[in-house]
Amino acid sequence: MTETSLRRDAVGLREVLFQSITDMAPGAAVAASIPAGVAFAGGALPLAVVFALIACLFSAWSIGQLASELPAAGSMATYAARGIHPAAGFLVAWGYVLVGWLIPPLVLLQLGFTIAGTLNSEISGYPAGLWWPWSIAGALVVLAAGYAGVRTSARMGTILGVFEIAVFAIMAVLLIAHAGGHNTGAVFTTRYTPHGFHGLSGVIAGSVFTILAFGGFEGAAPLAEEARNPRRTIPVAILLATLTIGVFYVFTTYAADVAFGPGRFAAFGVAGHASWEGLARSLYGLFWILVFLAIVNSTIANANAGVNVSSRTSFAMGRIRAFPSFLAALNPRHKSPVNAIVVGTGISLAIMLGLGIHYTPEVAFGMVGTALVIVLVAVYILMNVACIGFFARSDRHKFKVVSHLIVPVIGIVVFIPAWCSGAGIKIPGASFITPLTAPYSYMGPAVAVWMVLGVAYLIYLYLRDPQRVLDVGLVHIDEPSPTAGHKVTT
Repeated sequence: MTETSLRRDAVGLREVLFQSITDMAPGAAVAASIPAGVAFAGGALPLAVVFALIACLFSAWSIGQLASELPAAGSMATYAARGIHPAAGFLVAWGYVLVGWLIPPLVLLQLGFTIAGTLNSEISGYPAGLWWPWSIAGALVVLAAGYAGVRTSARMGTILGVFEIAVFAIMAVLLIAHAGGHNTGAVFTTRYTPHGFHGLSGVIAGSVFTILAFGGFEGAAPLAEEARNPRRTIPVAILLATLTIGVFYVFTTYAADVAFGPGRFAAFGVAGHASWEGLARSLYGLFWILVFLAIVNSTIANANAGVNVSSRTSFAMGRIRAFPSFLAALNPRHKSPVNAIVVGTGISLAIMLGLGIHYTPEVAFGMVGTALVIVLVAVYILMNVACIGFFARSDRHKFKVVSHLIVPVIGIVVFIPAWCSGAGIKIPGASFITPLTAPYSYMGPAVAVWMVLGVAYLIYLYLRDPQRVLDVGLVHIDEPSPTAGHKVTT
């Protein structure tokens, strides 16, 4: 059987929209990622989320501009190849595949320690350290969905995404009602920032950490080859996911803030009474079970989205033989990139179990998250550079100063502090950035080693067959690569 194309016109706007939404993991982000900024912004965290939303919209716009012109399963790699240089495209693919491999272990670790911790508190004798069976079970569910094809995995993402958003939205409405006369617009000012980060500096610092909750807004892009009318649906999905989930983040953060109390919101966190689950337990009894299920649901949906990202990028690069060609093998029935899915799942499981057992699942979660931020935010910065380069050099498109220069430049500027905070690199005027401690500090060198290996492999390709590198910029729908016709046996 020979197949070189994914299933065309398999999914529409709804499915690709929820690919981006579930790649952002809104339920897990509301419960865990966004509270990471509370130590800096305190009761002004809703304002910090607004800042982060605006910042992410700039990069979402740039990526959307590129997606409308270069619909490709290679997505970020193709954009960088055409907007910067084919070598940059290859290295972006190398890094973006790593992003897809890191997302499942990140959220499946959270799945494991969330379920284990909850069972330990509810069932006498259940060991809190028995987390790994739940993580493995989640990985197998995602593997099965990916193997069954994009329609199955995308529809699963849609169903899971609707559930987690609905639960937290309902909970937010209840919290706002509970706050009653304590509802206040002052949380959108600097009035409630903590003393150590008083004023606008605390809001900006909080927004840097809150930006990380938006990671994955571009997740629809790798589904371009399988989407109907991708020139329209992919850019719309990216922008709509960023905007709607951003508003959702603002709404839910406001609700938790006014219900808990803005003056003491700096103590809000991810566990115990000062958390979303804690609020649900204390105020609404058994409603905490739905919150718990929404968090569990979010981790599986996010892992599913990560597999879609890594497998489509690996497939696109394997098809032009920039990556090993066996990654381009398709399941003859479902037309899913089965080898890329299996390889990615194996690597994700190895990372999850290796780090989770050697350290703890909570520490491993932080380590994987650190590596993920370093790579993903760097990709966002390069996408803004690619937007400028592509439209500045294009003969077919009019260069628009606002869309193709000002917006991307702002996107670059706002993401630099986020990248430095994730890497623990100090920059002038950013007192909130602190050097990473071990074992989190190991992640920067680990990512550097991965990228050095990518550079070495890139040099090898240039010496052996430079056309494979040049083809990275040609793996999109309207301009098939000259090597894309190579037969792949399944």
